[in-house]
Amino acid sequence: MMYQDCVRDIERLIDTYFEGIFYGKTSNLEACFSANASLYGDLNSVEYSESIDEYIKTVENRKSPYDLGETQSMSIIGIDILGKIAMAKLHVPMLGFNYYDYLSLFCINGEWKIVNKLFTNVIL
Repeated sequence: MMYQDCVRDIERLIDTYFEGIFYGKTSNLEACFSANASLYGDLNSVEYSESIDEYIKTVENRKSPYDLGETQSMSIIGIDILGKIAMAKLHVPMLGFNYYDYLSLFCINGEWKIVNKLFTNVIL
């Protein structure tokens, strides 16, 4: 796979991820993450850890940023690709938080999937 094709595929994956968390579309998130993905975060010095299944239930049971009248302002800061692995840094402001995500990606059977999500809230 050519590098530019990988970049486009990862950007599409991240757009699907953004739609999933912004609109509360859990089917989008299920499509983005590998089945055994884990999430770890630092929320104002409180450690956070969930499986992908727990995370999807959390998204399903909360009001989405869209439902709360927020404007989608999530963005990709950078993508670094080495062969079948990649790292994406994202800015994900929503729900009163100023999140930054680091997504570990792996190309599984020709399809990019999020295998790990690290995130933190940066207080301005």
